[in-house]
Amino acid sequence: MLQAQYCSYRLDFRFEARTSRAVMHHKDTYLIRIYDSAAPEKTVGVGECPLFAGLGADDLPDYESRLAAACRNPESALVETYSSIRFGFESALGRVAYDPSWLAGGYGIATNGLIWMGDKATMALRIDEKLRQGFKVLKLKIGGINFDEEIELLASIRRRYSPETLEIRLDANGSFSPENAMDRLDRLSRFSIHSLEQPVKAGQTEAMRRICAGSPIAIGLDEELIGTRTYAEAENLVDFIRPQYLILKPSLCGGFSGSDAYIDIADRCGIGWWATSALESNIGLAAIAAWVAAKKTSLPQGLGTGMLYSNNIESPLEMCGERLWCKPEGVWQSVDILPWKN
Repeated sequence: MLQAQYCSYRLDFRFEARTSRAVMHHKDTYLIRIYDSAAPEKTVGVGECPLFAGLGADDLPDYESRLAAACRNPESALVETYSSIRFGFESALGRVAYDPSWLAGGYGIATNGLIWMGDKATMALRIDEKLRQGFKVLKLKIGGINFDEEIELLASIRRRYSPETLEIRLDANGSFSPENAMDRLDRLSRFSIHSLEQPVKAGQTEAMRRICAGSPIAIGLDEELIGTRTYAEAENLVDFIRPQYLILKPSLCGGFSGSDAYIDIADRCGIGWWATSALESNIGLAAIAAWVAAKKTSLPQGLGTGMLYSNNIESPLEMCGERLWCKPEGVWQSVDILPWKN
């Protein structure tokens, strides 16, 4: 009979990670270990249940008790309403389709370079570093400094790099208001922006619908997708808002099964999509990357977060330029010594 254990794990950022919502110095997550009760010393699978404090719909007082209950009956976690728990058990139990060629190091997944918020000078240095590393697509988080300074930063980028040389994605993390969103999008549009994620806070579906219909920049839904929905609920949401892209964080939007549903809806509606991590450790990141690889999508993904932490779980994952590889000579850090709980 399969059972599981869990433990908490604190990931320490290498720098001050700023978004329009908060400043982060660390990220707490949960790891799980699946084993057979007949041979408890043998690990069947390892996964991550990456609770995102302050953002995910799972951030509730009973989270750890729900996780402990799932560990006593792992199969039940596959229909768990908490996205992060479902995500962890789907990967640990091997219920996700992977591409063996990527796992064997056959190719790397194209990613965008992520530029965290900071003052104008700091962001400019980070942009230059990513460009030196070979990234052709950059995603900038905006909304954390004065908007006019962000406009100046984008202008300076475009003076040096044409749209043919560098694709720019923006993530507002809901920092615009319904009242100023269109004006800001108009001002941003002159810099040939590929797309902008989540201009206004989630839950304002009427405003988001209007913005998607009239924006000069393609709009992606991100935080709007957080939570576990039935297929019909997900379909109604996407059909009502009609965005140009879906940005999928599997650990926040219903696990891999929930994300598969969104991809099916997007494909039928002619909507683009890409996946991005939600600051998971390398355990969760590897699961997302392997899942994405099986989709054979050509759009750059948001999966270059493995180097964010000073104490990440050692893994075969390696960023080479703009591509995320699974190196066959790499090894996973042993998790046997972690303080597992039943």
